[in-house]
Amino acid sequence: IAERALERLLDENQPGLLHEDFISRITIGNIEDDMGLLADVDWIAEAIVERLDLKKALYKKIDEVRKAGSIVSSNTSTIPISLLVEDMPKSFRQEFAITHYFNPVRFMRLLEIVRGEDTHAEVIASLENFNDRRMGKGIVVCNDTPGFLGNRVGVFAIQTALHTAFRMGLTPEEADAIFGRPMGIPKTGVFGLYDLIGIDLMSDVAKSLESILPENDAFHDVAAEIPVMKRMIDEGYIGNKVDKGGFYQPADAANDVTRKTLDFASFSYREHDATRPQVATDAELAGDFTLLLEQDDKYGQYAWKILADTLCYAAELVPDVNDSLVAVDDAMKLGYNWIQGPHEMIDAIGVDKFIARLEQDGRGVPEFVRMAAGKSFYRSHAGRLQYLLADGSYQDLDRVEGIVRF
Repeated sequence: IAERALERLLDENQPGLLHEDFISRITIGNIEDDMGLLADVDWIAEAIVERLDLKKALYKKIDEVRKAGSIVSSNTSTIPISLLVEDMPKSFRQEFAITHYFNPVRFMRLLEIVRGEDTHAEVIASLENFNDRRMGKGIVVCNDTPGFLGNRVGVFAIQTALHTAFRMGLTPEEADAIFGRPMGIPKTGVFGLYDLIGIDLMSDVAKSLESILPENDAFHDVAAEIPVMKRMIDEGYIGNKVDKGGFYQPADAANDVTRKTLDFASFSYREHDATRPQVATDAELAGDFTLLLEQDDKYGQYAWKILADTLCYAAELVPDVNDSLVAVDDAMKLGYNWIQGPHEMIDAIGVDKFIARLEQDGRGVPEFVRMAAGKSFYRSHAGRLQYLLADGSYQDLDRVEGIVRF
């Protein structure tokens, strides 16, 4: 298994290494026969399946062989650190953290680091320094809350786009034309992204977040199983990783550019409709997603519903889930390739205009958004870029050494 994983790193279509010669730096092994190899290493990163019981059992094995002062971290994307180490001795907890790399790690810059209640400050500092300077990662330090930041906002946005499309009766082509580059996010759209990741896997991710988020969290409103998608999973239509396809299916096995689209009513594939709303083209070319919100048709309503829900959800994470709005915005830009973070998008709409439209819809305004009324989340002041804090004051945005912001 490990040998095959090593071979996949040399895939010409999606290389896992910066240079093929670096493969000599990797020694393979397994956790039954080779745990002794961990005795001399400085940092042990666990990235096994998202099963709390299996992770806990592995940590006990690791703690038997690791040297004092070594760092242990988990690549979990959802499990709180408090649960991961609840049965471990204090010496282990002090040297343990979460290092959640976004996939594919070779290409995605985001690294979420989570500190536990007992984690030594120098452990976090060491992980930040190494991953910044040697790995080239963009680092967001998160509180120990379910889903952390990137997936919590990102999966909410995807689920909102999905459920809203079904509720409004939009076709996959219509939804993907809006929820993509016109919004300043990757071109895959929501249905294309589900196909890319795997409809079965995305459904599991949604269920996992649903199981760990508080009962009053808005995520539960967009977590319900959609009947046609359950049928797709049951019958093996789970996306690009299978020949059957998913929401989209290649029309010609020899040409993956042409494709067909699943008709939800008949559960059969039809010709793909490449017609694109003019406003989607205009917004993409102008690099201005707010053009979508000026439309009073179904496309404008779809864009507003997604953005209103997602931007409010992101704003509600400050300060309880993270003290800094910059952390939320960076997580979405580094982890999901959004051009702008949620708070930057509210600024682009205009805070007061955003509040007015929320009130017009009869929906609540997040406290942090209300705090920004008459102002903006980011501002330029005395030659420095500043961001809004939860108490209403502004703080200079300082980047790590070596980063220049234009």
